Amino acid sequence: MIFKIRKVQMVYRIGLLISGLLFFVHSHAQVNEDFDFDTDNAALDIIGFGSLPALSERASTNFGDATLVFRYAILLTNAWYDATAAYHPTAVGVYSHLGRRPAHEATNRNINIAVMYASLRVLNSFLPTYKQTWRELFIDVGLDPDDNSTDLTTPIGLGNVAGNAVVAGRINDGLNELGNEGREFNPLPYSDYTGYKPVNTAYKLRNPSRWQPDLQRQGLGLYKIQQFVTPQFALVEPYSYDDPRQFYMPPPRNSKFRNRRAYRQQADEVLLASANLTDAQKVKAELFDDKFRSLSFSVSTNTDVRNLSLLEFIQFDFLVNIATFDSGIFVWQEKYRYDAVRPFSAIHKLYRNRLVEAWGGPGKGTVHLPGNEWESYLEEADHPEYPSATTCFCYAHAQAARQFFGDDDMVYALTIGAGRSRIEPGITPAEDTLISYSTWTDFAEECGQSRVWAGVHFQAAVDESAAVCPVFGDLAYEYMSSLVDGSAALRPPSKGRPVNTLPR
Repeated sequence: MIFKIRKVQMVYRIGLLISGLLFFVHSHAQVNEDFDFDTDNAALDIIGFGSLPALSERASTNFGDATLVFRYAILLTNAWYDATAAYHPTAVGVYSHLGRRPAHEATNRNINIAVMYASLRVLNSFLPTYKQTWRELFIDVGLDPDDNSTDLTTPIGLGNVAGNAVVAGRINDGLNELGNEGREFNPLPYSDYTGYKPVNTAYKLRNPSRWQPDLQRQGLGLYKIQQFVTPQFALVEPYSYDDPRQFYMPPPRNSKFRNRRAYRQQADEVLLASANLTDAQKVKAELFDDKFRSLSFSVSTNTDVRNLSLLEFIQFDFLVNIATFDSGIFVWQEKYRYDAVRPFSAIHKLYRNRLVEAWGGPGKGTVHLPGNEWESYLEEADHPEYPSATTCFCYAHAQAARQFFGDDDMVYALTIGAGRSRIEPGITPAEDTLISYSTWTDFAEECGQSRVWAGVHFQAAVDESAAVCPVFGDLAYEYMSSLVDGSAALRPPSKGRPVNTLPR
């Protein structure tokens, strides 16, 4: 069945929400007023649009904290897939094998209902403080949030059983969702249990080759010292391969301070990009920093132009989320291994009170300023620099999409209105700016380069991720193919690897 063009319009509204234009302004009536179970897509129109404000508030304000954002995405898309596998001629789920329903039952209505109930089980587990919000989403479209049926002859039963199975299957996968790793009392969800400690402080760069937590302003007189976010992500059980230790990234030699010429050269490359920032580069950097407006929007727009059925959309969405989630596990392993310095620390160390030419801050354009006052266009993420996670995500995502469609063609077009920048609101871009891509290759390449434009990565971190990470798209596709053809074994509940397997 072909989705109505309203899907693109709806996801564009999600993009606006994410970018801050409709930040936390959402009413259930507006989201669901014309939803049709027979022709529409509950995953996008109801669950996607309705849950993002809560995710922004509780997990990642700008949807740039990858481990938590992709945790949300993989749990939901896994639940959607498992809940609807019974409506496919051959497919089996990941954490549940729920039999086969007759072909005449594989309607959009049944699939959408199964998706809704599977989502409810995941959302109640992942964001339990919003249970009333999830109830209202159901009530608004005429569903009963208290229907706990496990009757596998009904879409409600399929959704409930599959959703609960996914929650149980991933709850102890190594990311510490319950916060009880190494703790008997006072659980801290997603807290580090690896014992990671930075060698540098926010106030002193003892080792210029290693990561320095940044001191970031949160408001008037309010500051935050970064902590490595979820370093235990390196220990999480992947979907599409057995162990991230089978993959390897070469060391960031240019980030070794003793390699003075290369160290300075890569810092100068970042400064040059900073000094020559264009409006287009700024809005693209912000776009790719936001994992929903970039990666998720690309799924929606290419669903429509490829005329995917609802089941095919669910398979495609789950596929690319496997690719990004599994690539992230590897990236976090390598970040833990190398603990590499960010550009801001290197530039402050090299230039101190010497003047550099660079972007001077929001609304200031290119200026000359002391090197120790330089700041990147985007705030640095809360983890070491090497390799580039965003680059890896985009290359894995793009390769999975190429495998799924059998070609490199894509459709992506998003207009950023004048002055709608998150970093320079009211100023950038100076005029409406269309961001468009026609190939997955171009999409991934600009995604990677945007990290250098934004000043948060050195070029080597981008290049090495681009070279290694397409393999995770291939592996995700191989695993998804085994699920769809029914040959995949039922996966037992996941568990993480021991801490002593982390690289030292």
